[in-house]
Amino acid sequence: MSHSEQDPNTNRDPGRTTPRRILIASVVAAVLVAVGAGIYSAGIFNPIAQSPDREADRGEQIARQDAERRQAWLAERKEYTADPKATPPGLPVAETGYFIPNDIADAPDNQFGDSVRRGYEIFTNTQTNASQHVGNGMNCANCHLGAGTVPGSAPMWAAAVEYPAYRGKNKIINTMEDRIHGCFTYSMNAQNSPSGSPPPRDGDIYKDLQSFFFYMAEGAPLEGNLPGRGYTVPPKPEDGYSITRGETVFENNCAVCHGTDGEGRRDPNGRWIFPALWGDDSYNWGAGMHRINTAAGFIKHNMPLGQGGSLTDQQAWDVAAYINSWERPADPRQIRDGLTVAETDERFHEHTPNFYGDEVRGDLLGDGIPGEPTAQQPPSIGAPRHSQQASR
Repeated sequence: MSHSEQDPNTNRDPGRTTPRRILIASVVAAVLVAVGAGIYSAGIFNPIAQSPDREADRGEQIARQDAERRQAWLAERKEYTADPKATPPGLPVAETGYFIPNDIADAPDNQFGDSVRRGYEIFTNTQTNASQHVGNGMNCANCHLGAGTVPGSAPMWAAAVEYPAYRGKNKIINTMEDRIHGCFTYSMNAQNSPSGSPPPRDGDIYKDLQSFFFYMAEGAPLEGNLPGRGYTVPPKPEDGYSITRGETVFENNCAVCHGTDGEGRRDPNGRWIFPALWGDDSYNWGAGMHRINTAAGFIKHNMPLGQGGSLTDQQAWDVAAYINSWERPADPRQIRDGLTVAETDERFHEHTPNFYGDEVRGDLLGDGIPGEPTAQQPPSIGAPRHSQQASR
């Protein structure tokens, strides 16, 4: 090809072409934005964005109504404080009759508010904010849904006004700090944490968590035994509970979130999304959730997530039995007191429906996951102790 036949674009100055292209692209973009804004303003997309027969977000409506009721109650309390002749305020309750807790977003801008916010962060992301004392994949909010606000999920606004209280678990009056210490010991399996123990007594973790609980419960009566506290256990079915039936319930309703082997789900960064229900990353044999009745109450009112109440009482009991028929970390009291499984069973587990000390699928439940420092012996004569409670 001769020089005169070469592509004329090869001799074009790129320094002149690039600014021109940028200018043209900018003009086109500006025109498109202007056209889009005009279409949006004209309401052309309104039928798509919000069809006439589409209902408003019910959850948002409820939240707004609860906030308004809470504010009205605060105003009544303020009036009564200033004038004892005014009508005493009642409880701040929703249409459902449940207590309306304070909103974390309204915590005061002072030292107390800072402690409340720290407590909230510990509660909702215990893995990060109390990591030295967590020995599994749990966060406090896994068992106390909605950051401790949901009725029927052991809400903290109900627990805060119940302590000090006598607990049959250790047969003494417990403070709220004692209760939190126990949760780290059992539900968070602190024995396997980096520190090897729950947070040290009188530490900031306890103080901040209690600030959060106290703030949530503002306006609740002391020893009120408020509706929605704890996990309301559904009536035990006449047919008892069955591990076999529970496995079917688990596969159909639970495995999608918690994994087919109950191992839970993590995001790509390793952070827990859904907790493990058994195995070394779950609660240990001393946690209250290992009791089949307690787990059935939690499941009935809260699971599957966002569909609480959708399972029958029978299904809730059956799947609770299935979940708690698998091995999990050892009961810390067994290690603390140097007990066998049989001795631990007799001392701590005989009074509730559970599978501790039983042999299920050829496995003695209670001797812990492999590698734990537990020296075990077979259960005593007559075991499995709880065999009359379930069909398998």
